Amino acid sequence: MQLQANGITLEVEDRGEVQNPALILIRGLGTQLVHWPDNLISGFVAASFRTIVFDNRDVGLSQRFDDAGVPSDAEAIIAAAIRGDQFRSAYALTDMANDVIGIMDALNIERAHIFGISMGGAIAQLLALNHADRLLTDTIIMSTCRPLVERGAVAELLPKLVARDDASLTAAQDALVAEYGLWGSPGFPAEESYIRTQAASAYLRGGPKAAGINRQLLATMDAPDRRPALKALTLPCCVIHGLDDTLLPHALGAEIAAHIPTNTYHPIKGMGHIITPLLAPEIVRIVSEFVRKTV
Repeated sequence: MQLQANGITLEVEDRGEVQNPALILIRGLGTQLVHWPDNLISGFVAASFRTIVFDNRDVGLSQRFDDAGVPSDAEAIIAAAIRGDQFRSAYALTDMANDVIGIMDALNIERAHIFGISMGGAIAQLLALNHADRLLTDTIIMSTCRPLVERGAVAELLPKLVARDDASLTAAQDALVAEYGLWGSPGFPAEESYIRTQAASAYLRGGPKAAGINRQLLATMDAPDRRPALKALTLPCCVIHGLDDTLLPHALGAEIAAHIPTNTYHPIKGMGHIITPLLAPEIVRIVSEFVRKTV
C-alpha cells in the first residue's frame, strides 16, 4: 500500500496482527522490500510481531527524487570522492529516519521495535539517537557508526557501491548473482534460482534505478560520525554482524557495540553482508530472544 509519510509517498507492507508489537524492517542501499527473504518476515510474524516492511525513498515503488538536481552519475561520484570534494545530497539519512517515524504516524504506531541492515542500520542508529521515545528496541545489523568515507580505500570501496542501470532483466539478475558471490553469506548460501527470482521481482517493480541508488549513497556518505553520541544511548540495542562480511568487516559491527552501553552483540560465523533464507531463522531467533529479555 502507498502511505503519505514525512511529506512523501512510501510503499509499505504491514503483516501480522495489528495488536502485536510493531517491528519495522529497514533495508540497505538500493534494495527494495522484495529483497527480504519471505521466511524472515513470516518468522517475525510467527514470533508475534506486527512486521512492517517498506521501500526506502528513491527505490522500488516509493517516491523518487529525480528533480533534486543532485549529480548521480557513478563516475562523477567516484572522481569527487577521490578528490575529497564536499558531497551534496538530495536528502540526509536523518530524513530517511524521519520517513520511518512518518510510517509509524500513518499507521498509528506509538512505539516500535526497529531492525535495520547496512544503510538501514545507520538509519536505525539515527532513530535511536533522535527518536528514542518512539522506539522499544533497536537492532543494528551489518552496519557501521563512522562516516563511510573514513573507512579509507575510497577508490576501492565506491566502485562496489555506486550503481549503473541494468539494460535488461537478465543483466539485473546477473548483477545480483555477482553481488551474492562478492559479499553474500558463505555459511548460509542461497540458490541461484532464488537470487534470480528476487532480482526479477525488484526489476519488475521499476528498479533498481541507478540515480536513486546513488542519491541514497550520497546521503550515506554525508552522514555524520555517530560514535560520540552512541555512548549516551540508554535504549536496549542488539548489534549483529557477520564474521565473513567482505563489504563492511565485522570489526565495524564490534565498534558499534563497543560504543553503545546497553547492547547485546552477536557476531555470526558464516554470515556475510546479505540475509539469505538459510540465515533468516537464526536472525529471527536472536532478535526474538533479545526482545523477550529486554521488554
